[in-house]
Amino acid sequence: MFETVTGILIECWEILVESAPYVLFGFFAAGVLKALLPEETVARHLGKNSTASVLKASLFGIPLPLCSCGVIPAAIGLRKQGASKGASAAFLVSVPETGVDSIAITYALLDPIMTVVRPVASFITATVTGLLINRLPEDGPEPAGSGSRKGDGSCGCASSCRGNLTAPEPRPPLGRRLRNGLAYAFGDLLGDIGKWLLLGISIAGVVAYFVPDDFFTRYLGNELLSLLIMLGVGIPLYICASASTPVAAALVLKGLSPGAALVFLLAGPATNAATITVVARYFGRAATIVYLCSIALCSLALGWLTNRIYAWSGLDITRWVSEVGAAADSPMMVAAAVALLLLLARCYWPRGKDADCGCQTSEADGT
Repeated sequence: MFETVTGILIECWEILVESAPYVLFGFFAAGVLKALLPEETVARHLGKNSTASVLKASLFGIPLPLCSCGVIPAAIGLRKQGASKGASAAFLVSVPETGVDSIAITYALLDPIMTVVRPVASFITATVTGLLINRLPEDGPEPAGSGSRKGDGSCGCASSCRGNLTAPEPRPPLGRRLRNGLAYAFGDLLGDIGKWLLLGISIAGVVAYFVPDDFFTRYLGNELLSLLIMLGVGIPLYICASASTPVAAALVLKGLSPGAALVFLLAGPATNAATITVVARYFGRAATIVYLCSIALCSLALGWLTNRIYAWSGLDITRWVSEVGAAADSPMMVAAAVALLLLLARCYWPRGKDADCGCQTSEADGT
């Protein structure tokens, strides 16, 4: 028993060390992005019921630093401010499927090709979903000023779900915005995502320790079957983009195809019970069906295409992933892992009214 626990902890530590510098960089970029790209700027571009608004929503959503549940009130806020159903739905798909933090972790734990394919696939999935929903008749509630935000506060995030996209206020100076953005990134955002990231690393450690290296090639060698299984696993699973990455990397190392891994990375963050409930409430039953079907079909198609890209290029994703742990002796990476753990401990250490990692500071500053 002790040997098993030790083996799992070693696997988890190697994954953490490999990813920590990229995680820290991703959160730093998220803080800068929040300072430079306020939410009201995004909202102004998404009001028309047009293809352009859907494309903008999909594009804007790719780098934004919001967790899977934090995007729910942001998307509904856009809807209430007059954004079309298609643009709001595209935003709801694009944001949780990727982000600057998860892109950085993808490079660390998977490979450069997947680092490019993942945001591109997210953009395509979000755009297709938004365009299809835009073609549906308006049978949901009126977007602007429609009632209370019923149903969007149950996602369980500490801070991302509060007061997003409120009426714009005069913007503070750039230096202050940068300080507040970094405080948000290493406070609220890290608090929202950190526990899921640690859970993902823990699951990856368990998979790496227990699952045989040839498990997927031996038992799930059929490409279509592996794609469908990862879709079935991803749709009901509540997991954010950052947390899903180490799990996908561990599965790839055990023989899962890169396309099946992409299906998991797309379907997992974009679909969960909270998201589906909110889509049904604010977009209607038909839009909910379109939302789920478009994500499922796009994920499968893009997963199949990703396998073709790797086959055509002759690249083996496992060669890159298998290097996880090789950098565990690097003092810089070990220091980054320790720093990340200390930041997480700071976030989750009980501090009374200040226990939610500094969000009161950001709210007071209007960011």
